[in-house]
Amino acid sequence: MRKLFYMGLESYEARYTLQLQDWNERVFQRRGIDYEVITGEELDNSKAIVTGSVLDAHGRSYYSLSQTMSLVQKMKNGEITSDDVIFYEDMFTPGLECLPYIMDQSPPEYRPKVYLRFLAQTTDPDDFLIREGMFSWMRKYEEMVDEFVDGIIVASEEFVAHLRIAGIKCPIYVSGLPYGKEEVKERVPEVKTLITRAKRVGFAARWDDEKQPHFYMDLAEAYYKIDPTVEFAIFCGHPELKSNDPEYVERALQLQGGERNDGWPERKANFKIYTGLKKNDYYNLLADSRVLFNCALQDWVSNTVSEADTMGTLTLYPAYRSFPEVFANNGSHMYVPWSICDAIQKLQKMFESIDNNDLSMYNIGKISDYQNGTIDRTIDILEGNGAEWLRDDWSFRRHVAKAKYE
Repeated sequence: MRKLFYMGLESYEARYTLQLQDWNERVFQRRGIDYEVITGEELDNSKAIVTGSVLDAHGRSYYSLSQTMSLVQKMKNGEITSDDVIFYEDMFTPGLECLPYIMDQSPPEYRPKVYLRFLAQTTDPDDFLIREGMFSWMRKYEEMVDEFVDGIIVASEEFVAHLRIAGIKCPIYVSGLPYGKEEVKERVPEVKTLITRAKRVGFAARWDDEKQPHFYMDLAEAYYKIDPTVEFAIFCGHPELKSNDPEYVERALQLQGGERNDGWPERKANFKIYTGLKKNDYYNLLADSRVLFNCALQDWVSNTVSEADTMGTLTLYPAYRSFPEVFANNGSHMYVPWSICDAIQKLQKMFESIDNNDLSMYNIGKISDYQNGTIDRTIDILEGNGAEWLRDDWSFRRHVAKAKYE
């Protein structure tokens, strides 16, 4: 690879994209990569998601199209050759389709290799675009991209199967989810020991249907009967709690206020909503919480795991999809999906372990260490040294149960 042209995502205060380019550049520079970040123009400077739930629909489109314009100019100038690599952080990048259009009409020496990261989309039945009715045209977009890229990079072994049964044919590599542990640690230089932290359980996923907010609120109500001193919190980067279903917001506000739907006052949970959190606010809350809880249908690896683990916060997630892989099959970090009873038992065990100062059964630090190596593995793949991470034949299922670390 002579030079890497990096096609990143626009930054949002409420999303990990705020830090993603920095995480990548630190590794590029450490490894001495000759690279260039191709940026786009932003619609405004709000760094807010207004239309949509994951990335802003207008902002994503505007940024990607202007980003592609800059890339095309460099291709036209002959600055990008067959010895170079173009890497996209997301499969859906408006304007990407111009690459095969240009390269199929260009001499071979001006046809760079193209790789991209595939995070979810139509191969995930719980992805937001399925909910929004985009499947029929987005699947065709994915099939088009599959015809010309040199490789697709995914975060987990389990996701490979979803791509293969969707008909994706090009080489697929498993890298992990990009993360920059040192950058995150720099934001909270002193982390409290678990026993000195607030008795708080946090929830850091979006408050949308695919994250199962009702399950978390059911857990909060059930645990209140066991230990009413434990706070169940929502960590939210938006100015106010938002959801694709207003019912989730209404119930959360009622739980925080201690009122039932019928208006009769009743304390049903120790529940608190933290809104308008900047990254450092969120990290400081995380570093003063004992457990981060997840009950999502839609996550595969999730940066929330790595962030919590970096802060030494215990993580409790469902044994679903890629989470067994994320936790190296450590059952102490996982509960039976949809089982409130099992989630309560695992949560009680975590609080007991903290009180007894016996955390030996948890993978604290190892989880984030592995994901922290994702960008290095990605570079290996882009440089043509990623055979270890290639899942190109039908034996790919053999890798699912293997622990990524000890």
